[in-house]
Amino acid sequence: MNVIEVKNLSKTFSHGIKAVDSVTFNVEKGEIFGFLGPNGAGKTTTINMLCTLLKSTSGDGKICGYDIASQHNQVRECIGLVFQDMTLDDQLTARENLELHARLYGVPDRKKRIDQVLEIVELRDRENSIVKTFSGGMQRRLEIARGLIHYPKVLFLDEPTLGLDPQTRKHVWDYIVKLKKEYGMTIFLTTHYMEEADELCDRIAVIDHGKIIALDTSKKLKDSLGGDTIILDLNDRDVAKALKIFKDAKRFDGQIILSVKNAGKQIEEVLEKCRKNKIEVVEANIRKPTLNDVFLKLTGREIREETVGLKEQLKRGEGFRMRGHGR
Repeated sequence: MNVIEVKNLSKTFSHGIKAVDSVTFNVEKGEIFGFLGPNGAGKTTTINMLCTLLKSTSGDGKICGYDIASQHNQVRECIGLVFQDMTLDDQLTARENLELHARLYGVPDRKKRIDQVLEIVELRDRENSIVKTFSGGMQRRLEIARGLIHYPKVLFLDEPTLGLDPQTRKHVWDYIVKLKKEYGMTIFLTTHYMEEADELCDRIAVIDHGKIIALDTSKKLKDSLGGDTIILDLNDRDVAKALKIFKDAKRFDGQIILSVKNAGKQIEEVLEKCRKNKIEVVEANIRKPTLNDVFLKLTGREIREETVGLKEQLKRGEGFRMRGHGR
C-alpha cells in the first residue's frame, strides 16, 4: 500500500530556476524512504511541496490519499515534520514545547501523549529543563518527539542529523529505526550523508539538479556498479597519463578511481601497468562500492560534502590499503 504517491511533481521559482523537475515516486506504508543528494539538489523543496508549505508548479502528489494541492488540512493532520533548521522555542522547557504543539493539534489526553513521546526519545528526565541548555542531539530528539505528538502516519525528516557529531548522529539513527520497528511508521528523510541513507533507508532516490537519477535499494544501487573500486593516489603530473591508460577511470582531485570486477585479483595488474608506464603510485586502496561511487558514476562528481573522505574510511577499516608502489 502506497502512503505517498508523487507523479511528475515540479517547482520552478520566479527567477526561472527549476528546483524540482518532474519527480515521480511512491512510498510504501512502514517504509523508510530516502532522498539522497547534495545541497541544492531539490530535496527540501520536494518536502515543502509534499507538506503543503510550498505550492507546486505542476504535477500531482498524494499523502495518505489526500491531494497536496487541494486538501491541505487533511494532509497536515496525517504528517509530522522535522525541519532542517531548529525551530524549538529555546526559552521554554521540553515539556512546554510539546504542550504548545499538542494544544495546536488538539491532541486528546495531552499529558499522557507528552509522557509517551518523551519516553520514545529518552528525554523524560529532562522534561523540565530549558531547551537552550540542551545539546544539539537532545534538541534534535525533542524535535522528533514534537513531530510525533499528534500520532502522524508519515514523519518527514529534513536532514535530521545535519551538524551533529558521529556519535549523536548514530543515536538519532537508532530512534528513527525504533519508530519503524515498534510503531510501523512511514518515514521520509532527506540527507546528503551516504552512510545515513545506507544505514536507514529501505529504498533510496538519488536526486541531482531537481531530477531523480536513480531509485532502488542501497544494495541494488551499489551492485549496479558491477564490482569493487580501486583508488590510486598519484602525483599531479601522472594523473593525465593514467587517464589515457585507464579509459574508464574517473578523476577526483589527485586520485584515479577504477571500477573493477574483482579488485583483489586486478590490483596487481593495475599496478604493473602503472610501473610499465612510469606512473608513480603514492598509495593504492581497494574498497567495496558505496553510494558515493553510484553518484560519481551517474554524475561524474562526488556527493560528499561534510562526510569523511576516502582515506578516513580506510582508516576506519572500510577498505584495504597497499603502499609503496612507486615506479
